[in-house]
Amino acid sequence: MEANVYSIEGKVSGKVTLPKIFNMEFRHDIVRRALLSEQSAEYQPQGHDVLAGYNTTAVYVGKYSGYRRGRHMGIAIRPRQKLGGGAMGDVRKVPSSVKGHRAHPHKIEKDIVERINKREYILAIESAIAGSANAELILKRHTLDKKETPIIVEDSIEKVSRTKDLVKILGALGISGDMARSTKPKLRSGKARKSSKRHFRNSVLILAKDSSSISKAGRNIAGVDVCGIDALKISKLAPGAMPRLMLWSRSAIEGVEDVLKKQVS
Repeated sequence: MEANVYSIEGKVSGKVTLPKIFNMEFRHDIVRRALLSEQSAEYQPQGHDVLAGYNTTAVYVGKYSGYRRGRHMGIAIRPRQKLGGGAMGDVRKVPSSVKGHRAHPHKIEKDIVERINKREYILAIESAIAGSANAELILKRHTLDKKETPIIVEDSIEKVSRTKDLVKILGALGISGDMARSTKPKLRSGKARKSSKRHFRNSVLILAKDSSSISKAGRNIAGVDVCGIDALKISKLAPGAMPRLMLWSRSAIEGVEDVLKKQVS
């Protein structure tokens, strides 16, 4: 299967044969499993202080033990605070009491990473790349002028280092409409909206063999991500476990299969 190669002016400058992975079927189940595995590795383990709920003067003095005894006081016989004058304060040191410890707190040693086999993860990457060539899936979440996927550009795009130059190139390739949808941040409802975090809608992912220059140009464009083919991740290729609009440099699309083979071996 062949695809058009565009110049940075947006004109067809040649043809390129797509790798075999573009003929694969998009496997949503495999991509979703790889995405969840990747996200679980980024979770921060939670744990509680072993003395949580125990840093108190509360003691249990016995059922009917004379001084500070709990009989005929009309209160629960539980470890309680020692107050001045022999008085007993609130219950402590038991689960669900005021400022008491949790019954089953989080444990720092719990393994929360969902592991995945290396070959299965590579299969998910290949499936996500194959899904980017399915125009029907791409147009469900992106806007394109030319309705053609994947978009392949000459290697000269890898040398672009200025943001305004990259914006001009993406406009010539018919992606400006999709980028415009990413300019306004999405705000979560409820109390979470008070956070200073702003989430921008994902637009195009630019894949390059050498991303050192173009990454500087793309990092300030909302919704646009830049990734080298030697650092492919499911969270970049298929956020939400669905394929994404991708723009490839010619050398990147010609060398992606060799990179994936090296990762398997």
